[in-house]
Amino acid sequence: MADAPTSFRDFERQGWSAAEIVAGYHDYLSPLTRQTIGALLDAAGVGRGTRVVDVATGAGYAAAAAADRDAAVVGIDFSTTQLTLARQRCSAVEFYDAEADTLPFPDGGFDAVISNFGVAHFPDPDAFFREAFRVLRSGGRLAFSVWASPQQSDGFGIIYGAVQAHGRLDVPLPPGPNFFLFSDPVQCERSLQAAGFQSVSVTTVPQVWRVASPDVPFEALMRGSVRAAALLRAQTPEALTAIREAIRREVAAHARDGQIELPMPAIVAAAERS
Repeated sequence: MADAPTSFRDFERQGWSAAEIVAGYHDYLSPLTRQTIGALLDAAGVGRGTRVVDVATGAGYAAAAAADRDAAVVGIDFSTTQLTLARQRCSAVEFYDAEADTLPFPDGGFDAVISNFGVAHFPDPDAFFREAFRVLRSGGRLAFSVWASPQQSDGFGIIYGAVQAHGRLDVPLPPGPNFFLFSDPVQCERSLQAAGFQSVSVTTVPQVWRVASPDVPFEALMRGSVRAAALLRAQTPEALTAIREAIRREVAAHARDGQIELPMPAIVAAAERS
């Protein structure tokens, strides 16, 4: 058995290096998170000839979409497992093993920096914003996406509500940034301006999680996430059973005409380097 990670960085790296988690994310969650990519690329001004770095590229979903716009794209991730999948999926993009807070690129080399649902996984998001500012040319743009808060999202509201009602939210995990920190537009603006950016914009992107059965959301988190899965696994067996049943019951209530659709909006924040 692998040693327990001692830091949030190690916790995230270890989790996203597991082949079964990467496969689970691809199967269960990427059909949802890919819904944001068009808005993300638009916010970053990505088009023909744009020099783009996709940070926390994962399996290269956003990088591949940028390449489809004829942009010149590189992608980075700290998971070699993810990068293997990315290289298999998109031969038009160069992928590198690197950290978000130490980008391996010279100053001013890019027109756009993007990150699709990566920021919530960074140990130091502000360091990433500073690095993005550094590698952008004057007038270049940063755009990133995160989840809207559980209060705005039926899916997250159901999941975290079930944990709060039947288990514990304060389980012993390596301390890291609040997963929903940048769901707050005020926090987005504050952090981006502190890194030197201007003309900050924050928009909500409607998304719908379409699932085949009420059991899918619980299975998706257990098989395709790191932090949420660790939260669930830290519950007692009795609590976990109650949480699973509560999620199943609430998700089933969203069935209409044989379809289950859960609103799961995203936040896209963008800003410009002066």
